[in-house]
Amino acid sequence: MQITRRRVAVVVGAAAVVAVIGTGVAIASNDDDATDRSIQGQALKRASEAALAETGQGHVTGTEVNDEDSYYEVEVTLDNGSQVDVQLDRSFHVVSSDADQESDN
Repeated sequence: MQITRRRVAVVVGAAAVVAVIGTGVAIASNDDDATDRSIQGQALKRASEAALAETGQGHVTGTEVNDEDSYYEVEVTLDNGSQVDVQLDRSFHVVSSDADQESDN
């Protein structure tokens, strides 16, 4: 009887570990970066031109379609190393532009 209880306890403990690991994987896979789509083709060219016209300098270092803030997001790294996120609508008009702020957290 003692061995059976021990086996049941081991199986229940193992199942709990698997459940915790599975939950962690599910949470990690829900990361926004996993669903990001970069801008492609002619749209990339137009979005890059619009973003660089907005910033007046720098180079495009990242893009995203259907960003949470706008239809297109273009990340521009300026000559001084800082970054600006330029938000564009479907017609490549600037909706907003914000300098990325690094926090000490």
